[in-house]
Amino acid sequence: MQLTYQELEALLKRSSRLRKLTAALCLAYTVKKLRPYVWTRLQGSSAGKQLGGGHLPVNSTSSFDVTVGGAKSNSRSPSVNKDFLLRLSRLLWLLFPRLLCPEVGLLALHSVTLISRTFLSIYVASLDGVIVRCIVQKDPRAFVLQLSKWLLVAVPATFINSTIRFLEGQLTLRFRSRLVEHAYQLYFSNQTYYRVSNMDARLCNPDQSLTEDIVMFSASVAHLYSNLTKPILDVVVTCYTLLGTAQSKGANTTWPSVIAGLVVALTAKVLRSCSPRFGKLVAEEAKRKGDLRYMHSRIITNSEEIAFYGGHKVEQAQLQQSFVSLSSQIHQILVKRLWYVMLEQFLMKYVWSASGLVMVAVPIITATGYSRYDSEEVKQAALVMKEEELVSERTQAFTTARNLLTAAADAVERIMSSYKEATELAGYTARVSEMLEVFEEVNEGVYRRPGGREEASSGGGVQHYRRSLDTRGQVISVEKGIRCENLPIITPTGDVVVSSLTIQVDEKMNVLITGPNGCGKSSLFRILSGLWPVYGGVLYRPDPQHMFYIPQRPYMSEGTLKDQLIYPDSEEEMVKRGVTESDLEEILGMVHLLYILDREGGWESVSDWRDVLSGGEKQRMGMARMFYHRYSVCVPQYALLDECTSAVSIDVEGSIFQAAKDAGISLLSITHRPSLWKYHSHMLQFDGEGGWRFGPLDASTRLSLQEEKRLSGIPKMQQRLTELSVLLGETEK
Repeated sequence: MQLTYQELEALLKRSSRLRKLTAALCLAYTVKKLRPYVWTRLQGSSAGKQLGGGHLPVNSTSSFDVTVGGAKSNSRSPSVNKDFLLRLSRLLWLLFPRLLCPEVGLLALHSVTLISRTFLSIYVASLDGVIVRCIVQKDPRAFVLQLSKWLLVAVPATFINSTIRFLEGQLTLRFRSRLVEHAYQLYFSNQTYYRVSNMDARLCNPDQSLTEDIVMFSASVAHLYSNLTKPILDVVVTCYTLLGTAQSKGANTTWPSVIAGLVVALTAKVLRSCSPRFGKLVAEEAKRKGDLRYMHSRIITNSEEIAFYGGHKVEQAQLQQSFVSLSSQIHQILVKRLWYVMLEQFLMKYVWSASGLVMVAVPIITATGYSRYDSEEVKQAALVMKEEELVSERTQAFTTARNLLTAAADAVERIMSSYKEATELAGYTARVSEMLEVFEEVNEGVYRRPGGREEASSGGGVQHYRRSLDTRGQVISVEKGIRCENLPIITPTGDVVVSSLTIQVDEKMNVLITGPNGCGKSSLFRILSGLWPVYGGVLYRPDPQHMFYIPQRPYMSEGTLKDQLIYPDSEEEMVKRGVTESDLEEILGMVHLLYILDREGGWESVSDWRDVLSGGEKQRMGMARMFYHRYSVCVPQYALLDECTSAVSIDVEGSIFQAAKDAGISLLSITHRPSLWKYHSHMLQFDGEGGWRFGPLDASTRLSLQEEKRLSGIPKMQQRLTELSVLLGETEK
């Protein structure tokens, strides 16, 4: 049917409009991609002119020793580069610790299913061609036979597809289990869980790294393996099959191969040059998710205080701000994916489809029906074939070749799309790898915090501070006594509270520690317990197992009432030590808590003990734990009491302190109650300005303390008298 001149002109106009629209879209995308680069170059040149080669000022260091590591700041975002390969190889050693492990077996079985699916796809493609040939030849019997084969093949094909997904999920679970086990070992060794949050500043949300980042990394690794192994095998096998089939029919395979190579190379070049930095975007998204989760957990933890203050509006505003930050990052990722997926679909769907038709058409048009290696009889038979047979042969060849080529195109598309997944994997790899690096460094006593001269590098959304305190002090374990020689008390932020402390606490010596807030009382306890490092001097002390620290707010764990008393022991460990419930009842009687057994329903009752027990009951439970641990191998020699009885009545408090002294436990107490002075023999007093005084707590010292307390209240009394006089009208303001 021939077109008229008017119809041809209208068709040409429509095609011209389509080409103009396509060109406009391509131009808009090009401008969008080049604008940030051009703007950055212009800003860089203007900044260079303003600086004019001047020297930048260097920040001065703090008053204590610091070591600055690193030479240059590494601000590159996570991407598929050498650093990514090194990090990934290190993590793969953790995922596959040895050759004969369950993960290797799962990976091998997964590979077998992927290979089986590839060969089934080729068989189904050839079977489709045979079915179409039967339809063209109008052979119903052969059609029913081939269709039955096709349905029978569908059973193992669907099973293999389901098995591939199942094995991928199993690999993800095994990878996650390996990483979680290794990360937990680092996290709970040498008090890393405390130090990484209080002594180091590189991981803002360790819980996010231990949960979400490990999950995403494990799933990304398993999925990327499936998305690379099967497509590569599909491309190799289908190309081999297509070339073999075309050469057997005497077709020309040179031009289709050239077209395929050029189209794939051009597509890869364009997509790589236009690909956004998905690794950096995904890493930043994970970081902001962690910030939002931290905001929620902080509100849950401090819900009572927030309710008392009525601070719900402030918390809601901060929570909303954190969510808006996350949503803007997700919106940015979606916008960048919009343009990238548009270009990707245009190249891989339409350009490749058009090229595929050319690649299929050229061999069929140039085919002679026989190969140059065939005998003369085969060549003669091919030449004398009827037109109906030739049409059916071409139809079968076209259908089979098109199906195989579609499968190969899908495989190449998945290979190219996997680059985007690889960049996302680079972001997760950076976050997980850096989490493990921080755990290892903190475990070895290397801490980095902001301040002074610093050098920051952002990788995987984590801010790295290249500044660490130099821990040059010595800790020497002794059996008895505590001695500090020129020991500085320095906080994790680098503040020097006390420059040099020298004291000797002998066995059976009970020391009262006093001083204003922030003078270093609790900081000294943290150093003695081993939570904070020693930055100078020498510290002689028993092992931390022989020092029992009781804070002002004791920790209540999950579990039964018995678990609260024997914490951190389990019930099995309690039985091994020979401790009975009668012993536990005796301990509760020592701290005047025996009544809670009847009130709460016995030892096996389970409650939210943080809310069920009052403040004084929780403090007495903390003291009861100290008495329980007398039955342990490491008997507490020293009790570090940080205002641990401030909510307990004076009479009960005195009996508990006397019971501790009778048990042979030396007391180092921070308290403001004069009623507890009589249970101590020495006093360590800080003045809040870096000075200190240590000596016997005799009668004269007690009188001086009482005099200081009385004198410290005089200015407040005078201020109150002045206020009352103004209210009564006796004096003017």
